[in-house]
Amino acid sequence: MNTIVVSALYHFVRLDNPLEQRDPLLKFLDQHDIRGTLILAEEGINGTVSGTRQSIDALYQWFKEHPQLAGVKAKESFHDSQPFYRTKVKIKKEIVTMGVEGVDPKEVVGTYVKPTQWNELISDPEVLLIDTRNDYEYQIGSFKGAVNPKTETFREFPDYVKENLDPAKHKKVAMFCTGGIRCEKSTAYLKEQGFNEVYHLEGGILKYLEEVKADASMWDGECFVFDNRVSVGHELAVGDYELCHACRKPLSAADRQHEYFKEGVSCHHCHDQVSDRQRQRYAERQRQLQIARSRGEHHIGKDAAKTNDQRRREKLEQRRKQRQQSLKKVKASS
Repeated sequence: MNTIVVSALYHFVRLDNPLEQRDPLLKFLDQHDIRGTLILAEEGINGTVSGTRQSIDALYQWFKEHPQLAGVKAKESFHDSQPFYRTKVKIKKEIVTMGVEGVDPKEVVGTYVKPTQWNELISDPEVLLIDTRNDYEYQIGSFKGAVNPKTETFREFPDYVKENLDPAKHKKVAMFCTGGIRCEKSTAYLKEQGFNEVYHLEGGILKYLEEVKADASMWDGECFVFDNRVSVGHELAVGDYELCHACRKPLSAADRQHEYFKEGVSCHHCHDQVSDRQRQRYAERQRQLQIARSRGEHHIGKDAAKTNDQRRREKLEQRRKQRQQSLKKVKASS
């Protein structure tokens, strides 16, 4: 039974002092045992968090009570356990980092296309379809016929546009990303560069996979997500990928059969980049993780901290009882 709500959310809005929002928001998340990461910047809020239905609904209500954040857009999926270990609220210059001054989706943005209308748009031979995500995300899955800009970070996207796209040649451009936020900026950027017909998938890949059935889908593969699920498929079912704990690259079942794969230590992506000292450290971390699993415990994050605190209290209580017993024996012998 899926009991945890995973909420990917964002909102472009002017926040005069994001730092003032940080501590109250972090306190609220902790009080309601909501985990994940939220980013605050002068241009708005972005992030993914998870918790019970009651706690996530309480967060939405908190946003409504703070007028600047009342317009938050959220997309939900569900999981049977917490996909995040910790809770963080970060202050950054941008909520999604493109690195170009003045790009403001509140002023100009591309045309939103509903998931149910997306197939028709991208089937148009005049439409150039671009995946705005990073290369490793594209490798897991993408829309059929989509162009891979081969970027390692979103900061590289403006350079890709300058070197490869031309408003006079590319009359219709459609773009997509995981949850929609990158396309808010990428379409705004293209509009500012003189591209007239610019479209983007409303709600991102996640909304498409949720609403469009597999037998009618033009999506090929799985979609990378930034939590412990690693990837999802149609109807947002958890996918088959796992993360390499050394380099954090997603690994398929076939990747995990590679001769260079060693759980928790290395994979074929990073085998030549991991030093002997790192291998020893990663191997020890993996050993501790396996011990924790055998006990039904968590090795890192809030649950691990709770377990450690409980053990500490139990040890202190045990020592207290031992001291009391020792004192009783001394009194009895005197």
